[in-house]
Amino acid sequence: MSLVTDLRFDGKVAIVTGAGNGLGRQHALLLAARGARVVVNDIGGSTAGSGWDSGPAEAVAREIRDRGGEAFADSNTVATPAGGAAIVRAALDAYGRVDVLVNNAGILRDAPFEDITPELLDPVIDVHLKAMFHVTGPAWRVMRDQGYGRVVNTTSAAGLLGTPRKSNYGTAKAGVAGFTRTLALEGAEHNIRVNAVAPIAATRMLTESLADAGGAATALMNAVVDRLDPALVSPVVAFLAHAECPVTGEIYTAGAGQVARFFIGRTTGYHHPALSIEDVREHLAEIHDEAGYTVPASPREEIAALLRAVAAEPRSPTT
Repeated sequence: MSLVTDLRFDGKVAIVTGAGNGLGRQHALLLAARGARVVVNDIGGSTAGSGWDSGPAEAVAREIRDRGGEAFADSNTVATPAGGAAIVRAALDAYGRVDVLVNNAGILRDAPFEDITPELLDPVIDVHLKAMFHVTGPAWRVMRDQGYGRVVNTTSAAGLLGTPRKSNYGTAKAGVAGFTRTLALEGAEHNIRVNAVAPIAATRMLTESLADAGGAATALMNAVVDRLDPALVSPVVAFLAHAECPVTGEIYTAGAGQVARFFIGRTTGYHHPALSIEDVREHLAEIHDEAGYTVPASPREEIAALLRAVAAEPRSPTT
């Protein structure tokens, strides 16, 4: 009978952005409980990104220390290159290394697409997408030089699947998915693994989003809120942040204790050597048919699927 060994982070240093509340707070608490020294980053602003308050980050760091862990609060913004560099520098000054980065910080500025202005777009892109570069960039160089690192990004079904009134947020979160896949390939030779989580949890952001959506959505939220504990997402994040995590470039959805994998599939499709507009119309069902789909791991594999179709015996022209 084999013994189950707890996954721990003793000797590891983790940065968690947006860790003053909700999901980030739970990620930080769990990593610290398993032995990580944690940089609790949060500007303490509203869900729209306005304001600044060091209190939330300091409260979480103090909670970790009260439980016997090691942590300190950082209130630099993830939305600028200088802020991202300062977060990583603070971790190095305090602990001398960076092993884990959880990119969790986020804001919401929802509106119908026709009402999106630069004031509603730019801050959301800065916090959700550009921050991937601002914080991960300096952390990446540390991880590369030490030959080890784990990066866990936060994406969303709003970006992977789309949702109304979130063209700014959804675009940023879809970009996070592409960022994750690309860095996973670049990090492989340096023992840096990069994955993403699309969480479903009762946080301030979800509550405000559903409230804006109207009565039916709010009623649904009230019915299930007790099951959507943010703490039930954190074990997935912690596993992806651990040295034993065997995967990279993956995207998982997690909520209420349920975990599943998102992936991009390619149908077998339809091929004609002299493809016409009418061919696309007449064979749309075949193009959409998911029977025999594949999951390409890279653009090279996707191109290989195309070349196999082209090399195959051409189909008879539509008559």
